[in-house]
This record gives sequence, structure tokens and C-alpha cells, in this order.
Amino acid sequence: MHVFVAGGSGFVGSSVCKLLQEKGHTWTIISRSTGPNKVSWSELMENGLPECDAVINLSGGNPFDPMKKWNEEFKDEIIKSKVEPNSNIAKLISDMKQPPKVFVSASAVGYYPPSRSAQYTEDDPAGTGYFSCLNADSEKAAMQAKSDKTRVAVVRIGSALGKDGGVIKEMKLKFQLGFGGVIGSGEQFFPWIHVDDIAGIFIHVIENDHVEGALNAAAPGVTTNRDFTKAFAAALWRPSFFPLPEFIVKAMFGSERAVVFLEGYNAQPKRTLESGYTFKYTSLTDAINDIVL
Repeated sequence: MHVFVAGGSGFVGSSVCKLLQEKGHTWTIISRSTGPNKVSWSELMENGLPECDAVINLSGGNPFDPMKKWNEEFKDEIIKSKVEPNSNIAKLISDMKQPPKVFVSASAVGYYPPSRSAQYTEDDPAGTGYFSCLNADSEKAAMQAKSDKTRVAVVRIGSALGKDGGVIKEMKLKFQLGFGGVIGSGEQFFPWIHVDDIAGIFIHVIENDHVEGALNAAAPGVTTNRDFTKAFAAALWRPSFFPLPEFIVKAMFGSERAVVFLEGYNAQPKRTLESGYTFKYTSLTDAINDIVL
């Protein structure tokens, strides 16, 4: 198959493109600039989407950038970066005589309300906070591409573990700053997933005609922030004695963002498993050792 990948140069996108190649598929990256195996958004919007088999959207800004002040301007910027690409792709697909068979867009487990007690599957409704509405609006925009010729899936990604980005990069920074322990109480749920499995789920969707709708991209089982911190510290042979207090998390990110870190999500991949996907990493220790060692 030939696949167009928006955000294909990023942390997750690089893994998706690598797996596409391993599976014998070809791809074109949609980005802000042109180059080898690339096409710009402006070119697509002007000339239309070329005939292809699938489209994957992984684009969007990082709402948890600690260097960005959490204000209305930045919040609107994040909404635009998440929703607009899906709306544009949906329009491009709807304008085609021969549209792609499938469109898959990245969402996040932030679709659900943060909670230290609730367990969520793909059948549960969205919350009412900023991040829930952000992901719900993004998914709604993606679903506009659905037709009798094009199926649509949204992949709700948890905390990504990988060598070149995601939570591992943030944890290494924590240790460098002297906060090698848990975040807050440490009892909040931690919906982790190895980046190889994120890529695997996206490829699973495009290769299997029966897969559509919402899929949780989080390893099965229940893990807390304390579990993750201990496993990560053990892999580094480092102590994990010094927690990151709640007030520092709130000071760094603001209360609206901090709740994501301090409350967490227990998102289980019910529909993902039912669709036939087999996780490469279900053991947190194995996933961390693969990345750290």
C-alpha cells in the first residue's frame, strides 16, 4: 500500500514510517515543507490528495510543553493544531473520486476524565474538561471522512515509551534535576505503551479491513506512576527517593495540565485486543529495558 503520513517526521511518526517500510509499504510524509518523500499541506490543499490506499494523521502540537505558558492563546493554538489537520484531511478525502480505504488519526487517553479510581474502555464517553473536549473535537473532525468507501479509526494513545522521546525523555530530565521519585502521590494510573506498539496498532488498522472506530493504545493491565518510577529507576540503577511534589507540578504546568499527571487514566485496550492486535510489550520491565538498555 501507499500511505500518506501527516506528522511522519516526529517521535511516533518515525516509528510508523519505519514499520511501514518493514511491512513492504511505501509512504509520503505530509509536512509544512517539501522534500524527498514529502508533500506540503499547502500543496495538498491547492491540488488535492493524490490517489493512495491510506492516510495516517499524527500531527499536532505538544500541550505539555513546560516552556509554554498555559493561557487561552496557547490552548487555542493546540486545538487548532489537533483539529484542523483532521478537518483538512476529511475534506480532501471527501473530494476524491477514488478515496483511500482507511483514515487513521491519533487521539489520546485524555479523551476520558482523569481519575484515580475509574477504569475506561473505548465504549466510555468523553469527559468535560479541556483535554477531553480537545480529543473529542479532534475525533469528530476525523470521523467526517467516514463513508461507504473509507473507514475511519482513532487511536487514543497513552504515555509513550521510546528511545527518542515521550515519557522516557521526561524521566531522564527528572533524574537530572534530582526528582527521581514518584509524581505526587504516585498512586495515579499510568497508561503506558511502547512506541513500537503504537506504530503496530496504526499498521494493524490499515492492514485489516474490519478495524475501525476508537482504539485505546495502552498496554493491558493496571500500572501506577509508582510502578513505572520503580521500574525505570531499577533499569538505570538509580534511587527513586525524591518525589516531585504536587505543588511543583502545578507550578510548572498549571492546574489544568497538572491534573493529567496527578490523577492519571486507567484506559484498557478492550476493542484493540478484540480487533486482533497482539501487543509486543505487555511487561513494563521488558519495555523499559528495551529502551534504556
